[in-house]
Amino acid sequence: MKVIAHIRSDFPTKFGIPHQSGRIQELKADIIFEPEYRNHEAFRGLEEYTHIWLIWEFSQAVRKEWSPTVRPPRLGGNVRMGVFATRSPFRPNPIGLSSVRLESVEFSEKYGPVLHVSGADLMDGTPIYDIKPYLAYVDSHPEAAGGFTDQIQDHKLKVEFPEKLLKKIPEEKREALLAVLANDPRPGYQKDPERKYGMSFGSWDIQFKVDGEQLWVLNVFNTFTN
Repeated sequence: MKVIAHIRSDFPTKFGIPHQSGRIQELKADIIFEPEYRNHEAFRGLEEYTHIWLIWEFSQAVRKEWSPTVRPPRLGGNVRMGVFATRSPFRPNPIGLSSVRLESVEFSEKYGPVLHVSGADLMDGTPIYDIKPYLAYVDSHPEAAGGFTDQIQDHKLKVEFPEKLLKKIPEEKREALLAVLANDPRPGYQKDPERKYGMSFGSWDIQFKVDGEQLWVLNVFNTFTN
């Protein structure tokens, strides 16, 4: 298996990354290819697709031994399920699969072909093994059963982000950050209303707490200057 590219996203750490791809379309990312794969011919026709599959490596979730069961965070971290019935990063082979929207294909003088995508759930620098087009007529199954995930209530938090703190974030990044916070970046088993959390987003550290369905942003620091 050869790494063909790496992604550039606003998540320098794992905490806060959406639990599935495509949930937060406001998130933008770039895919930069290794020099060996910057041949323009390899991308001929790709711009005709709206979505693509990314096959990538859970590069920060490698364990010496795999476990047949895992604790999905969305089940509170207390219930074990079979690893093959989950999308846990701790697998016999640390391979991830994500469906993302292809916004555009840019041919850069410095990096060659660059893919601009939205809705990615990958940490910054994640190695990518392959890219394939998403084909709705075979890849989409609206009638499919979702196993234990069908029991998980999908909810959005109400985000209270003071204006003076929000202004510290570049305007073009605000909508994505608000969507990430509303999607509840905490692990499913953390519900302490007094606990303060810190999430890295781009070059900023976002500090917040959550009580019930309400999230309050407490402070914002630029990690390059603080």
